[in-house]
Parts: sequence; C-alpha cells; structure tokens
Amino acid sequence: MLIGCTPWPDDVAQAYRQRGLWRGETLGDLLRRDPDATAVVTATARHTYGELSARADRIAAGLAALGVRRLDRVLVQLPNTADFVTTCVALFRLGALPVLAMPGLRLAELRHLAEHTDAQVAILPEVWQGFDHRELARDLVKAVPALHTVLIAGTAEEFTPLSAVDGDPVELPPADPAEVAFFLLSGGTTHLPKLIPRTHDDYAYQMRATAAAVGLDSSSAYAAVLPVAHNAALGCPGILGAFQAGATVLLSRSPSPDDVFPLLAAAGDHPLLVTTLMPALVPLWRESAAAYGTDLSRLVVEVGGSVIDLDTVRAFDSETGCRVTRWFGMAEGPLCFTRPHDPAADRLANEGYPLSVEDEYVVVGEDGAPLPAGEIGELLVRGPTTLRGYYREPDDNARSFTADGFLRTGDLASIDVEGLLTIRGRTGDVINRGGEKVPAGLVESRLAEHPAVKMCAVTGVPDPVLTEKVAAFVVPQDAAPTLAELTAFLRAAGIAPHCFPEHVVIVDRLPMTPVGKVDKKALRLDA
Repeated sequence: MLIGCTPWPDDVAQAYRQRGLWRGETLGDLLRRDPDATAVVTATARHTYGELSARADRIAAGLAALGVRRLDRVLVQLPNTADFVTTCVALFRLGALPVLAMPGLRLAELRHLAEHTDAQVAILPEVWQGFDHRELARDLVKAVPALHTVLIAGTAEEFTPLSAVDGDPVELPPADPAEVAFFLLSGGTTHLPKLIPRTHDDYAYQMRATAAAVGLDSSSAYAAVLPVAHNAALGCPGILGAFQAGATVLLSRSPSPDDVFPLLAAAGDHPLLVTTLMPALVPLWRESAAAYGTDLSRLVVEVGGSVIDLDTVRAFDSETGCRVTRWFGMAEGPLCFTRPHDPAADRLANEGYPLSVEDEYVVVGEDGAPLPAGEIGELLVRGPTTLRGYYREPDDNARSFTADGFLRTGDLASIDVEGLLTIRGRTGDVINRGGEKVPAGLVESRLAEHPAVKMCAVTGVPDPVLTEKVAAFVVPQDAAPTLAELTAFLRAAGIAPHCFPEHVVIVDRLPMTPVGKVDKKALRLDA
C-alpha cells in the first residue's frame, strides 16, 4: 500500500475476501458497461457509457503524456459535471490518485492538500456558482511552487484546458485492488482536513452493498444533488455506485428544487430514483414538491449529516410518497442507515443498522470501557469500509484509533438491545452548519491573526434550519472589528465561505474552565 497509509491486518483483509466482501474489483472499470446505455444526464446534455468511457481513456493517455504516473496524487476540485466523472475514471485507470476537494474549498485548504500530498497537478473548473476558480489557481501556484500543472475545465486563460488533455488510448497495467484508489477529506477535524485513503476493494464493496440495500440496479437512476466530491453523493451508493450497477446518474448543479425537479422530470421512466439530502434541505423540498407538481413517489431519499427535524421529515415522507431513510456516515467509512422497505415509523426513528455484518460498532464511556445497551458514549467503529489510519498523520492516528484498530468517531451515540444506532451529538469542537463541518480551531487561528483581535473563540449556536450557525466571540485590541471586516479578512486568508461567522459577539474576556481552557459551553449560553 502507498507509503503513509495504514493497511488492514493481513488476516482481516483475507477474511473480507474469503467472505465475498472484497472481490478484487477496480474503480477504473466503472464505465465499462452497456456502451449504449445512458450514464449521465445533466440539465443540458446526455452521455452514454460508451462515450464517457472512451473520453476517460483519452484523458488517461493525455495525463500520462503530461507525466502523471501510478500513485501520483492529483488535486481534483470539480463540481457536478461530466468532467468530474471522466477525469476521476481516467485517474483510476492510470493508477493515479484523485484528491477530491469540494468546490467550496479555498486557498487555505487547497494549499494544505497540495502540500500534504506532494501533488504536482491540479484540476479545477473555470467558474462555478459565481466564483472564478482560475483566480484561486493563480494564488495556489504561487503558494505551492511544486504544483507545476493546472488544468481548467472550460476557458483556461493562461492555464491548460482540460479538453486539451487527450491522447490515443494505451494499454495500462491493471490497478491493485488492495491499493489506494483516491482520497476523501475528513469532516470532523478541528483544523485543516485530514486525508482519508479509500481502496478499490473497500469502496467497491461500499458501493455494491449500499446499492443493494436501497434497491438500485441498472433500471434505476441516482440524482446527485450534493457535491459529488462528498462521500454521500460519490459512493453511498452515489454516482460511482450507480455506474457500478449500470444505472443512470442525474447531475444537478445544486440541491435547489429549481435545478433538481426539472432534472427528475426529464429523467425518464425509471422505476426507482435515489438521492441524498442534508436535513436542512428537507423543508424546502417539501414546500416545492407541491408547487412544482413533481412526482416524488419513486424517490428514495437518504437523509443524514446533521440533526433531523422528525416532524418535517415525516410530513415530507407522507405528503410526497417518497421513502426517507435515515443515515449516519463518515468519509472514513462507517455507514449505518435504515432501509427503504422498513415501515415508516422504523425508517425515521433512528440511524438504523450498520452496512455490513462484519462491521463492529461499540459505544464506550470516558474510561474506554464498553457501555451497556442504551447508554450514551463515544462511538467506535471497525469494519471492511472503515480506514485504519489517515494519510501521513502518525500523531493524529495515535489519538484517533485504538490499539486494536477501532476508529474513534467523535460522535456521541447509543445502541439499543436490537443493535439500532442513535446519534446523540459530537464530542469534538466541530460546528455542524447544515451538514457542512466547520473546523472551529482553524477559524479561530485565522481570526487571531487580525490586528483588531486580541483573543477569540469560535463556536456553534443553535439554528432551527441549519442545526448550528457560526459565532465568533472576540476580545478586541482597541476598536472592535465588525462582522464585515472579519469576513473580508477570512476571505482573503482563503477560508471557505461556509466557515465565515454569522454572528460576532464583542466581549471583555473569554470564560475559562478550571483547567484554563475556553469554556465554550458558557459562551453558547450567552450567544
């Protein structure tokens, strides 16, 4: 396995293979299905499997001509477009490793990812949702001199257009199924994101098992409304699971009903449609379904990522005829969810059962000892899709994993006598803003550099729609900074917009705990 990654123990990996979970599949084969079948539908185009597979072969040859080799890390920040599909599959076939960055990330995060992975190539869009990624690319190449090649999907200006990355297909050696296929980003860190290595073996199993659980097959369609660089929309079953099944993928520019509902209406006569939503979007979809007259009765909606308003979800489920399933998941691999065939009361009551019979879920107390059924503690997970270590993070791995390989999720949970999981909250200092994880420590460290800030603390405050909003408590040097000033400062520092504080509270001092740490519980009470 790639140096810097932690493999599963040999005996554990062999057991997963013997039990038919890991089958030696590789992700480069995903588009090798019926060449005439529809693979991708967007608002403006349809693409067949044959068309996309041929383009992926040509991109792979073009990247090889640029010097990209097996196990090279390539920074990929592409939105929900066919370019994302063909680029990632090309890299899978070449044996290079996409480092998947959400479109909303900015310079601070991308610089960290490029430096941490030694990436020499980055692939970005021209403009997405009003933001010019070419400006970001200019700042990025200045900050990371080793990043010698930038490819732009669209009008490239001084960079190389992705469309020019082309070559006659060449025979490539097959990838090792046990090797890393790509990197996802952690959502639970309090600082810059950690890198999550996902192998061909474990991700192919995750996609296959989640597709089977929701009933997705070649007659179905998956609607990607969240960013496809997110694990939920990528492989739960997501777009890659849909390709594995030979299904159709609907790529939406955004989760707004204005973008999604016309796409669903134009999808064709699929007996089953599957999509994934953050809970904050459910009220909007509920209100818009009637206004649009959109039939959602064929739709299975996977909902998770933050606190769920059960009354709203129940109403959405019953009024539209869709089937909502509740999900708990992490890019690190753990997946636990209710199934579409469960009765509505069971589907909506909790986070359901683990994906695999080989998954081990344990709730422990502060002393690390397992707790009885029903008691609340930290959730630990080990299994065939759950990583054994972050990439190049030996110190963090020592904190994040037990000696026997369990991931400390940082989630507070309980498991009842029947094995049903209920998520109760977070142990760490991470703000959950509508399903987007805001690393409080990162925002604090940047705000502390502002000349008007003497001390600061960032925390989440309750919000009925987003679950939490970001609040900054500031002890000023002299004149108090305004929200607009701090926002501009964070934007200039390359911080992602979803991390910007929505409230600034000026205080004379920050409350402290007896051990000298900022008392964020007290701050939240004062917000």
